[in-house]
Amino acid sequence: MASELTQRIQQNPQYQRLLKRRNILSWSLTGLVLVSYYGFILVVAFGGALLARPVAPGMTSTWGIPVAFGIILLTIVLTAIYVRKANREYGHALKEVLEKEV
Repeated sequence: MASELTQRIQQNPQYQRLLKRRNILSWSLTGLVLVSYYGFILVVAFGGALLARPVAPGMTSTWGIPVAFGIILLTIVLTAIYVRKANREYGHALKEVLEKEV
């Protein structure tokens, strides 16, 4: 059972807006990661020739490796965006809510 303080915090309109913004951002970033990973798998499964092309004439390296590496980098960048936003914006906003309610 939630304490009275917990209930007050959860009912705070500022806290509700904070949760909504955080959830929108986190689900948007999650969606981008899922689309990139599953998109890559679908391209490998159904359009493998596209990724099997050489990066440059005479090279043995194909586009699959740089694209896969790019997807990993995209995931790292999206995680960094979330962490930065969480630390700068959400952390301070939550602290304000807690100070008002306590």
